[in-house]
Amino acid sequence: MTRGIGWYVHHQGAGHLQRAWAVAGALPRPCTILGTLAGFDTAGLDVVDLPDDRPLGAAAFDGRDGEAERPQALHYAPLNHPGIRARMARIAAWAERTDPALLVVDVSVEVALLARLLSVPTLVVRLAGTRTDRPHLEAFRSATRLLAPFPAALDGSSVPDWVRAKTLYAGFLGAPAQGLTEGSRDIVVVFGRGGTGGSLADLAAAARAVPDRPWHVLGPVSGSGEMPDNLHLHGWVPDVEARVAQAALLVGGGGDGVVALAAAQAKRFLCLPEERAYGEQTEKAEALARLGAAIVHPGWPPASAWPGLIRDGLALDPAVIGALHDPDAVRGCAAAIEALVRHV
Repeated sequence: MTRGIGWYVHHQGAGHLQRAWAVAGALPRPCTILGTLAGFDTAGLDVVDLPDDRPLGAAAFDGRDGEAERPQALHYAPLNHPGIRARMARIAAWAERTDPALLVVDVSVEVALLARLLSVPTLVVRLAGTRTDRPHLEAFRSATRLLAPFPAALDGSSVPDWVRAKTLYAGFLGAPAQGLTEGSRDIVVVFGRGGTGGSLADLAAAARAVPDRPWHVLGPVSGSGEMPDNLHLHGWVPDVEARVAQAALLVGGGGDGVVALAAAQAKRFLCLPEERAYGEQTEKAEALARLGAAIVHPGWPPASAWPGLIRDGLALDPAVIGALHDPDAVRGCAAAIEALVRHV
């Protein structure tokens, strides 16, 4: 009987699940997705839905557990949390029942270390940013290999050599290319699930500052007020890729999903990195700027800056960011995982 693998997905944003879904479909062996999956479409997937581990009674989750002390190898280990107790027990029960050949961990230091204690080999996902704190490094040490869901050209300069050597650079995973659209004047703004979304007031000010172009906004937008005629809010849409294909310029954060979209479709890109732990978006944006693959502005620009930013964005050579897209990334990642499984 072929041993399967597991893929643990974090619940912050949709990118973790999208990566798992894309690669699982290319694997030659069964793959089970483990995570807190309420609110996500998991049709057709083999899943283990895990109890929520976010702080009890908290309106938002900032990754902190509020504990005065914790073991230095851990990031998030609150005490007296029944959801975490049940979550870890369910992962352990799944591992004992199925004898997995590998667990991909995207992402959690605690789950990576639990898997090591359960004698399960791991492929630990390494996101962008400066992750040289002790918990991250201990998780990296515990792993059989590391997986970077971005090209090596976007890696940070502060990554230790031994971490680089242990890393499989898979490239962007799960962003299909679309046919190029010529002659469009559209500015397409994308807000993902992992951020705070857009502000109607800010978007309206930007659209008024560049009134000769249609602005199309995908994702959540908060606030109310008068909208200029060239601003169009579409909310969540099932055809993000097709709508981005219509863009003369793509505007979005520095998360993997939006950057992968820009690369897959070779779109001129104005990157507005958001504040994230470990500088995940800012370091990736800095690498894009260094390569000449994007125009970068930290956070949402003031209205007066938009004409110049749009002008500079439209002057980019889209072939530069397009070169970061590997059309075989998903198949290559699946093949690398299969090779790893056969040798651990």
